[in-house]
Amino acid sequence: MARIQIERTDQIATLWLDRPDKRNALDGEQFLAIAEAGERLKTEPGVRAVVLSGEGASFCAGLDFSSFQAMAGGGDSDGAPTADDRRSSPGYLAPGAITHLGQQVCWVWQEVPVPVIAAVHGHALGGGLQIALGADIRIVHPDTQLSVREVFWGLVPDMTGTFVLSKLVRPDVAKELTFTARVFSGEEGGRLGLATRVSTTPYDDAMALAREIAANSPDAVRGSKELFNLQFADGAAAQFADERRVIGGLVGTPNQVECVMASFEKRTPVFTDPA
Repeated sequence: MARIQIERTDQIATLWLDRPDKRNALDGEQFLAIAEAGERLKTEPGVRAVVLSGEGASFCAGLDFSSFQAMAGGGDSDGAPTADDRRSSPGYLAPGAITHLGQQVCWVWQEVPVPVIAAVHGHALGGGLQIALGADIRIVHPDTQLSVREVFWGLVPDMTGTFVLSKLVRPDVAKELTFTARVFSGEEGGRLGLATRVSTTPYDDAMALAREIAANSPDAVRGSKELFNLQFADGAAAQFADERRVIGGLVGTPNQVECVMASFEKRTPVFTDPA
């Protein structure tokens, strides 16, 4: 089945995450499809704005559970992928790139030259939240369940999340959300600054905003995004490399495996303190 759908409405492209039976959860095929769609939209003729949303009940529920099961077996998310899964491995880093595939599905929206608006509903957890944060603007349903979820699984936000969070909220807020991995509402996300706007009709409002943007000079809009991003992206490459380094030291370690096993076994995890 297709993992991504792109629709055109005049000068607006809507990209749908299209795995509704899994709440658009991320597996290797989904990672690759999102990144490739982003690359296509960088040069799509006549596009003046992009709306990013999810089919079905959720925007994106984060990593597919099969990924966590693999981690419980001691997998290495930043190691060299096999020949068969090389291109779809979230840890695949192409020569000369500043992002591996898992990071690129979030960062590609900053590289698209026109504004990208995320319409968020249902769930945006872990990697799903990081994809939404990669957009220029986020319109979020007040009942959306949001979470910087990675610590719950014994991981760190490694899909550009630490970089983008530090740009959107105060450091103490970013740390509290990350350290606790708590689930919070879209309404709270609006108060914290993670949502640009809170709306009970996020997709409709995103399309209305996209039409408003598309009515302006495309040269001026693109130039404005370029100028903002010159400052926004400062230090990104180094931070992304550090994300890869830190998570590479966590995946498959006893405490990380314990997080996953305890969740699947519905028990309280038992951790060993670092030496």
